[in-house]
Amino acid sequence: MNEDARQDHVSKLEVVYRIPGMEQAVVRRDVVYKVADAGALTMDIYRPPGSADVEPPPAVVIVAGYPDPGFERAVGCKFKEMGSTVSWARLFAASGLAAITYASREPEADLGALLRHVRQNADALGVDGGRVGLWACSGNVPVALSALMREGDALRCAALCYGYMLDLEGSNVVAEAAKKFGFANPCAGRSVCELPKAAPLFVARAGRDEMPRLNETIDRFLVEALANDLPLTFVNLADAPHAFDLFNDCEKTREIVRQILTFLQSRLTTPPARSTA
Repeated sequence: MNEDARQDHVSKLEVVYRIPGMEQAVVRRDVVYKVADAGALTMDIYRPPGSADVEPPPAVVIVAGYPDPGFERAVGCKFKEMGSTVSWARLFAASGLAAITYASREPEADLGALLRHVRQNADALGVDGGRVGLWACSGNVPVALSALMREGDALRCAALCYGYMLDLEGSNVVAEAAKKFGFANPCAGRSVCELPKAAPLFVARAGRDEMPRLNETIDRFLVEALANDLPLTFVNLADAPHAFDLFNDCEKTREIVRQILTFLQSRLTTPPARSTA
């Protein structure tokens, strides 16, 4: 297979799980969320079918951790145009949640700008700006973690799938991977104790992840997260490869996708837990 064919194939891969209503999602494309010297950045909003007639749904932001120019050179399209991104967005919409995908040039700053825009313009966008969660995978996870640290209680939860996490205990695994693969690593020098305890996390691990030392970062993260008593749900898909939601078409994968959907639904549709402090 030549390079162009391989890139085209990767860009079109979709999640191996489907549910009714995915194709009926109401999609509002190219809504401007940030204007800079280099031009406007836009987002796409996927809303549940029929949601215009009910209260605004909670929203899941699908985090982009790579600058689009580099991502396009490597894959052939923007992150928000990937078949995987679109299919996850449609899964969220069919599950009663709005999904937001977006263009990005400066991943950390752009996600911050997008979250501010969603909160400030929630009514016009047709989403509940007070019930927002994150979904991130692979090299996109460090940007999601930095947003959780920065936004605190403003984010309700996050699902983090087969991702590079934090460099802990003097490790430089994430830093080296970010340099090699081109994703942003705004969490350099940060620690697990900076994550908010009010935002539950779902962490999915691929047992045979082939990305260099990625699982090492997940394993260290889990130890520290438990030591800090963070609200955490963890699943390990044994014998599965990186990006198992795209490459590992089996019932075990579909079960984990269902678990992720249920996790986000339950955390975003119920009131936040009250502090006992």
